[in-house]
Amino acid sequence: MSSSSTLKPPKPSQQTLNRSLPFGKIEPNSTKYFTSCILGGIIACGPTHTLVTPLDLVKTRRQVDPKIYTSNFSAWRAIYRAEGLRGVFFGWSPTFIGYSFQGAGKYGLYEVFKYVYGDKMGLGQGGWSGNRTAVFLGASATAEFVADVFLCPFEAVKVRMQTTLPPYAQNLREGWSKVTAKEGLSGLYKGLVPLWGRQIPYTMCKFATFEEAVSAIYRGMGKGKEEFGTAAQTAVSFAGGYIAGIACAVVSHPADVMVSKLNSDRKAGEGAGAAMARIYRNIGFTGLWNGLPVRIVMIGTLTGFQWLIYDTFKVFLGLPTTGGH
Repeated sequence: MSSSSTLKPPKPSQQTLNRSLPFGKIEPNSTKYFTSCILGGIIACGPTHTLVTPLDLVKTRRQVDPKIYTSNFSAWRAIYRAEGLRGVFFGWSPTFIGYSFQGAGKYGLYEVFKYVYGDKMGLGQGGWSGNRTAVFLGASATAEFVADVFLCPFEAVKVRMQTTLPPYAQNLREGWSKVTAKEGLSGLYKGLVPLWGRQIPYTMCKFATFEEAVSAIYRGMGKGKEEFGTAAQTAVSFAGGYIAGIACAVVSHPADVMVSKLNSDRKAGEGAGAAMARIYRNIGFTGLWNGLPVRIVMIGTLTGFQWLIYDTFKVFLGLPTTGGH
């Protein structure tokens, strides 16, 4: 891929110029650059999603059965008493693998498509700078469309493990085997359409809001990004990520509830549309918002740390942080 770009990253600091870079010099928008972004996405997403498994476990169970626990803390106490720490982190393995794959696609392909749509296709008058938000939205939507194909099988197993009592399976390997033995590989993808419905708006909101939030933070600070050190730049990445996380949690929450319901309560041979209509009749509009407060906390924190980790990794490689150009 060509390394030419209308994006002008900040000049590297003297500290960066003086130290030995782990992968050597990386040209912006080169194959080496995009590969580095894919690796950064894996590092940012897999571990962070795994760490919030306790929140996700309780959120998912309460979405499927609002009466199962009286509160999140009572849920964690009950689970810990019965199953110990392993029970609190139940479902961590499909979470770690699935979201590592998703992170690779989400972050790595976002950089690819931002370059393709903005620089190569010249979206908007005057290139990508003529319509920045459209490029952010288009690049993130395309990246997430692909990333969800890799995430979906692991999400399907995770949801079945977490939302059935006694558990559908005790681990990823058992869950995968049971689904494919009964329903074939298609059983792992029956939640793909609602997953797209949840994740594509989520990611469009996440990336576009992050990019605009970071630019707004630098404008509010009265100086350009290049005038700040890497510590300040990564702190801005965390703040922009947290703001973006709150916004996209709200935007995507009804679809998140529907994905959980579909994976746990879709009848054999039932079409996605028919299943969603039946579920909606049962839970109503208010049921689509079950678990929203805990998801705001989870996604806000998660997204903030993802951007912090991702941009810290980029700085480690001698690359500029994301946004604020």
